[in-house]
Amino acid sequence: MKRKVTVIGAGNVGAETARRLAEKNLADVVLLDIIEGIPQGKALDITQAGPICGYNSRVVGTNDYADTKDSEIVVITAGLARKPGMSRDDLLHKNAAIVKGIVENIKKYSPLAVLIIVTNPLDAMTYLAWKISGFPAQRVMGMAPLLDAGRMASFIALELNVPMAEVKATVLGTHGDLMVPVPSQTIVAGKPITQLLPPEKIDAIVQRTANGGAEIVNLLKTGSAYYAPSAAAARMAEAILQDKKESILSSVLVTGQYGLNDLYIGLPAKLGKNGVEEIMEIPLSSEEQTALQVSAKAIKENNQKLF
Repeated sequence: MKRKVTVIGAGNVGAETARRLAEKNLADVVLLDIIEGIPQGKALDITQAGPICGYNSRVVGTNDYADTKDSEIVVITAGLARKPGMSRDDLLHKNAAIVKGIVENIKKYSPLAVLIIVTNPLDAMTYLAWKISGFPAQRVMGMAPLLDAGRMASFIALELNVPMAEVKATVLGTHGDLMVPVPSQTIVAGKPITQLLPPEKIDAIVQRTANGGAEIVNLLKTGSAYYAPSAAAARMAEAILQDKKESILSSVLVTGQYGLNDLYIGLPAKLGKNGVEEIMEIPLSSEEQTALQVSAKAIKENNQKLF
């Protein structure tokens, strides 16, 4: 039997994640949503692109959790999206109720799955999913730090007029205004950006990265980002399915790393077949370490509102 990945939520992020996964030919994909017809129609459309693009993954749309049975990975994208003027934290209680119901169904049908959370506010929703599922922490993670690093890397590449692939950005902390872009660990063709850009340019890129999601929300007016978020979720799933042991920025449960405990926060983590196989500790400046502590405090405050 072919491997199975389920994507919960057939909106823009979910459907685009399903498409990216299908194109990677790693597994069959189940796309689930509560609205009848939407996941079925989008799954059929993705399937019909297969002969054109050359992939063989089967994509099934459904409203029934029974169709997700025995999924190896479940990507949770369902939830309310931000509107202009809203913060990610404004979504806390409404999306918590949605995530709770989803996770209870995943426990029933795919008790051995790895969970990748995309729903905002991401760090709190990942913590909630871990608590509700009862899964080992290594099998529950959040997507956002990779997305934030992708945004930062793109801004740097545009500023320096270099290929995107030459930029390796590092962003830690919460997926929100208190995220922690780390210039000291951000490199271009092996050189730190602190040697390539003046401080005022770096500060501007850091600020734009922190506001990256809001910038897109304000431009779209009626939606939020989905191309880059889906790319991040699919890459994480790929690392797990192919047991890559790759260091990927992820929201993970800390148990003493960086002096933090009992919260999900963005850090570099080695992803493989078992999920989060190791949390990597990297050197930080005193300012970066302080910013990470501030970010962690904000995450804990959100978590306390849930329990």
